[in-house]
Amino acid sequence: MRELILIAFYWVHLLATVIWIGGIAFILFIAIPSSKQVLGAEAGKLMGAISKRFTPFANFSIICLIVTGLVLTWFNKHVSETGISENIQTSGLILKHVLVLGMVVVHFYRGLVLNPKIVKTTSVDEKASLRKLSLNLVKVNFGLGLLVLLLSGFIAVII
Repeated sequence: MRELILIAFYWVHLLATVIWIGGIAFILFIAIPSSKQVLGAEAGKLMGAISKRFTPFANFSIICLIVTGLVLTWFNKHVSETGISENIQTSGLILKHVLVLGMVVVHFYRGLVLNPKIVKTTSVDEKASLRKLSLNLVKVNFGLGLLVLLLSGFIAVII
């Protein structure tokens, strides 16, 4: 029974990861370039609509990652014979969680602080600058997400 619970939580954890990081990759490499190519100056409206649809999925994924991550950590307490593997695993998990926390902070900063500021800004130059900052933060989150995945692989191999 314990194994089935772990499998279910691990599956939800992976699914949430795919939705969040995959969604970021889709936005950066497919939606933004395509909307700019087809719509030109009007691309911002489409990207706003895409962001509005994607944000609830990202938020739900974050909640799932936190809940499933806590459960998996609780159930997957590994004891190492030498202690070396355990120390590396613990250090890797701490770094991974710090990176994920950074991703969560960036995500909610963009959604709750930066995006409303972009909407309220009347200056064309300031609006462009804020949009560029927002895009750069999405790129930062994508990079952090790739690092988290790398650390996950590292931790899985060390165990």
